[in-house]
Amino acid sequence: MIVAGFGYRSGATLESLRAALALAQQGVPPVTHVASLPDKLPLLAGFGLPMLPTATLAGIPTPTRSAASLAARGTGSVAEAAALAAAGPGARLLVPRIVSPDRMATCAIAQGSCP
Repeated sequence: MIVAGFGYRSGATLESLRAALALAQQGVPPVTHVASLPDKLPLLAGFGLPMLPTATLAGIPTPTRSAASLAARGTGSVAEAAALAAAGPGARLLVPRIVSPDRMATCAIAQGSCP
């Protein structure tokens, strides 16, 4: 299972997410699932992939740290934490957080063994 985790600002569009994914996906296996917090899932439906909600991301260690993400969500990167949480125990991050060119969305990719 290859999971793309997303974090994004309220004004982000599906195109913002697609741009972040395109940058993150270079050189890794194709994404099979997308993940984010439940309030972020509606926009992810546009990918047409199975969506994995991640109820809480607080306390999930991430290699990158955004002060805004830490203050709002309790984790250094919503994208990284969502990808890791959704991919399951033992997941590993293939691509750390990548920011879309318009700076509205982030994407990280993790590999795991959960179905």
